[in-house]
Amino acid sequence: MAYAYLFKYIIIGDTGVGKSYLLLQFTDERFQPVHDLTIGVAFGARMITIDGKQIQLQIWDTAGQESFRSVTRSYYRGAAGALLVYDITRRDTFNHLTTWLEDARRHSSSNMVIMLIGNKSDLESRREVKKEEGEAFAREHGLTFMETSAKTASNVEEAFINTAKEIHEKIHEGIFDTNNEANGIKIGPQHTPASSSLTSAHLLLCGAPKP
Repeated sequence: MAYAYLFKYIIIGDTGVGKSYLLLQFTDERFQPVHDLTIGVAFGARMITIDGKQIQLQIWDTAGQESFRSVTRSYYRGAAGALLVYDITRRDTFNHLTTWLEDARRHSSSNMVIMLIGNKSDLESRREVKKEEGEAFAREHGLTFMETSAKTASNVEEAFINTAKEIHEKIHEGIFDTNNEANGIKIGPQHTPASSSLTSAHLLLCGAPKP
């Protein structure tokens, strides 16, 4: 299926915050109760429509373990958007956001759109991080913010699509140079037969076990 633009995303954050679940929910519209830890990176893709234009999202789900941090850093380069994820039931994952954000901004384009995601909003009874704290962190660091639940699919679609809308707006404002693919944006080819086969893919790379 032909597309107008291709946007590259990365999903970052501590291990166990639900990054792979968010990707699976967005690309396959399903929740898998048991999921192996991502080893290296996982990949998924989906086509969306913004302002009548077909946009292909290529999404790289990065491992949260410290031992894979150098692998993760290599994926910051050439990303137009990032979802920075923490678990609302684990205070430590929120406390580590500053380190993740510093890493992202050090190794990516200054124009990369970053959305802060407080995941597992379905576990309200176990909440350790108030929604207001997430909103305050986002304001302080110039991020957009949303709470999601990969389990119930609450706000998952919106998180990915709203990030794409912001990237699309930056293109129209001339902030992104679409001629430089290092910005994570590619002007669509006339036809890519492989695109349609990727729309519901969840392919694990770098030796990761398949779900």
